[in-house]
Amino acid sequence: MESKDTFYMKKALDLSLKGTGKTSPNPLVGAVIVKNGKIIGEGYHEYFGGPHAEVNAINNAHEDVEGSTIYVTLEPCSHYGKTPPCANLLVEKKIARAVVAMIDPNPKVAGKGISILMQNGIEVVTGVLETEAKKINEIFLKFIQEKNPFCILKTAMTIDGKIATSTGESMWITNEKSRQYVHEIRNRVSGIMVGVNTIIKDNPSLTTRLKHGGTDATRIIVDSSLRIPLDSKVLCIDSDKKTIIATTDKADKQKIKKLKSFKNVQVVITPEFDSRVDLSFLFDWLGSEGIDSVLVEGGSTLNFSIIERKLADKVVAFIAPKIIGGDEAKTPVGGKGFEHLKDAVLLKNIKISHFDDDIMIEAYVRKDS
Repeated sequence: MESKDTFYMKKALDLSLKGTGKTSPNPLVGAVIVKNGKIIGEGYHEYFGGPHAEVNAINNAHEDVEGSTIYVTLEPCSHYGKTPPCANLLVEKKIARAVVAMIDPNPKVAGKGISILMQNGIEVVTGVLETEAKKINEIFLKFIQEKNPFCILKTAMTIDGKIATSTGESMWITNEKSRQYVHEIRNRVSGIMVGVNTIIKDNPSLTTRLKHGGTDATRIIVDSSLRIPLDSKVLCIDSDKKTIIATTDKADKQKIKKLKSFKNVQVVITPEFDSRVDLSFLFDWLGSEGIDSVLVEGGSTLNFSIIERKLADKVVAFIAPKIIGGDEAKTPVGGKGFEHLKDAVLLKNIKISHFDDDIMIEAYVRKDS
């Protein structure tokens, strides 16, 4: 039977997801307060810079929280940031017991919050649904420890491995439900990356379109020779997020000047790698700008470059029950490819889902491969 700690932690994890798309680069955190076998308060981290989950749960409590148990999906913070330390608040409110899903890897916390609670006589239990908590905050976990964006490589292909016909027609390979799920991913990440060929061919908006609106990601265009048309939608779109164009020194200086005149457009000059934008440099720069995650929706050339430079953390591959065929029809990963099977990138933790007739394979890149 499910323990009461697991039962209430599940509720806290569900609450944490309500902050999706609004807390970056902070984590998703939920909290539930239980007293005498009843939930008396719930809260979650609602937006970046706002009160933490513990604070919201205490403020929402309909009775005194003294002597209660708090279930929280991440270790209570122990330092002053945009808000005061939550660990101190739990002590002040005389919480009796704290059940924590996972320790905060942030060096500013990393066990210090737990220590404060225990030193003040609060019983602490850790590791309840830890795996689930880490999954929810996989972006935060990488970014806080490596200062580099968590990279999701998304592809969509037919059952015979084609992303378009031999004439370049690709709308639509997958069905509506699959495409809506991609917008849910866009809502979770802080950056969305494509190559300039995608801009030239499809002229996408790269916005998040969900029934409840959703949060746009920063648009990142990889364009080594600065071929982006000046009438592209991503340059003129009405969005509160900017468009970053990554190029190299070989780009036309006058065109750079024109692009910089667009609202919310930023041009970044990177070193070259194989005569193209140095993606490793670009990802480091994006991390320094606070972009904690990037969804790559590029073509086959960009996809291989991401894999070749070992930048991908996760792969989300959609497979539609269609057959196109054709020697000239492109596949999801192109470029020069690996010459030997021993160099192939390996995946782990495979999960398979269905969106009507479409199949989605979700997996993580083995970093030792």
